[in-house]
Amino acid sequence: MGNMKWVGCWIGGTLGTMLGSGILGTLAGFCLGSIIDEMMDSRADSNDYNTNNQDYYSQGNGYKQYQYGGQNGSSNAHSNEGQRNSFLFSMLVLSSYIIKADNKIMHSEMEFVRQFLRQNFGEQAVNQGQEILLKLFEIQKQQGIQVFRNTIHQSCAEIKHNMDVSQRLQLLNYLVIIAKVDGYVSPEEIKALKEVARHLGLTAKDVDSMLNMENGARANSNIEDAYKVLGLSSTATDDEVKVAYRKMALKHHPDRVATLGEDIRKAAEKKFQDINDAKERIFKARGL
Repeated sequence: MGNMKWVGCWIGGTLGTMLGSGILGTLAGFCLGSIIDEMMDSRADSNDYNTNNQDYYSQGNGYKQYQYGGQNGSSNAHSNEGQRNSFLFSMLVLSSYIIKADNKIMHSEMEFVRQFLRQNFGEQAVNQGQEILLKLFEIQKQQGIQVFRNTIHQSCAEIKHNMDVSQRLQLLNYLVIIAKVDGYVSPEEIKALKEVARHLGLTAKDVDSMLNMENGARANSNIEDAYKVLGLSSTATDDEVKVAYRKMALKHHPDRVATLGEDIRKAAEKKFQDINDAKERIFKARGL
């Protein structure tokens, strides 16, 4: 019952409008519905399971009635849980595109996703999340790359409509980390990241900034990397540097993703610190 209830809670508290209409609803229905069907089939002979399952869904926890980010009229706690879980499903959908951008599924990339699931949702979430990702790979194979690309574009449009810019930037940051985790970001992955960013209402400069975040923050790296973090070149004026930093600090501030959970907030804090370190390097070089 434990795993089934987790999936039920994820569906129930999670996927708002995704499950009501739109392309994310279609993906969620296929991925989550088939997982539930498999689990129900495997336990069909268990009277205790069937009774508990009926009780659970009779209380309104079934997945077909929910809105993106949580129930209409739900409490703040339920709304935050909905935002958090919708963020997770969105990350899995977009990750399936980035991971296969170079036509390879790397163990390191899959392991990062497993660690993300484990840290943010607990051990029991790992298997279901991985199953969802594998089913998304299956959809990509069935649709073919051109059709699946359109699926991703439509998914990005729905995410853009339902997430604010800071949440979308944090989502993009996770996709960049996935691309970097094997130690090499291929040209195909960079192209896919910038494509996703554009359809999320973000920019290629946002991708370049995140790709250079760690190098830009390091004191012994090329100062040009620090400028790339702020989306600038070294020819920028002092005023342009200050304005760029203020804009970055505002949209990347960890408080703006606090509703997504403590671990996601901590990841945002790390990104925010890298931005500040890059800024300090530039200010020091300019005597500001």
